[in-house]
Amino acid sequence: MNKLKSPFVFSRKQKNGILLLLLLIIVTQGFYFLLSSKNDETNVDHKDLAKFIKEVDSLKLVESENRKPKIYPFNPNFITDHKGYSLGMSNEEIDRLLAFRKQDKWVNSVQQFQDVTKVSDSLLDAISPYFKFPDWVTNPKPKSSSWVDYSKSNENKAYLTKTFEQKIDLNKATSEQLQKVNGIGVALADRIIKYRGKFVGGFISDIQLQDVYGLSPEVIERVKNDFTVKTPRPIQKINLNTATKEQLVTIQHIDYEVAHYIIEQRTLREGFKSLDELTKVKAFPIGKIDIIKLYLTLE
Repeated sequence: MNKLKSPFVFSRKQKNGILLLLLLIIVTQGFYFLLSSKNDETNVDHKDLAKFIKEVDSLKLVESENRKPKIYPFNPNFITDHKGYSLGMSNEEIDRLLAFRKQDKWVNSVQQFQDVTKVSDSLLDAISPYFKFPDWVTNPKPKSSSWVDYSKSNENKAYLTKTFEQKIDLNKATSEQLQKVNGIGVALADRIIKYRGKFVGGFISDIQLQDVYGLSPEVIERVKNDFTVKTPRPIQKINLNTATKEQLVTIQHIDYEVAHYIIEQRTLREGFKSLDELTKVKAFPIGKIDIIKLYLTLE
């Protein structure tokens, strides 16, 4: 029986012909690819390209500026730890300011802020445009000719300083009595009495005069020279180391955010050892700590 011949068996000539055909196909495809690539090249207008790149860079710059934290006008006397960090102040600079404020002193100018905190000129130039001092600092009213600041005279200081018994009870003072203080008019006297009336029993301490809108530190000192709280309203102090968030927010100047940070800091410290440690709490209103301390105890 004859064997079938395989159709895939080629002679030498046939093999050479196939190789030549493949070579021609490859060369033809190569030329076609080169011609297509050359036709697809786009003429680039370098001026338009540069303009486009410039616009993209401009948009990137705008976006970068928008992502930076906004700084709004603020009173530098009330800078907290958190605020100081966000402004770029160091721990030492913040601590110097807090120590200065604990002495019941006030920063009243950009230069004084630098003198107290020792911040660099570059940082001062960056943040000082946002400083907002009270009107009585930026636009002080001229003293009347009848007013003499005897508090600066040592020989008259004893004459002006009154004893506790000589002073009028701030919780019983009338509008007419308050108006006898230099710098207190009808509006401010009525404002003090109205604020006092917000609490059943009136003021707890003289320090609460700080919360009366419009009273400058100088006027407060004059009021305290003639008036003091002799009958403070009774309050139940809250234990700082066991207080809940709901208890803390009942205290003046403490909102839910501050209450949250107080409890968070209390947990980290395993309890507060001093009420003054509250100044280390994030977002805490340091300028109001003396008022807040009236409502707190560690026992």
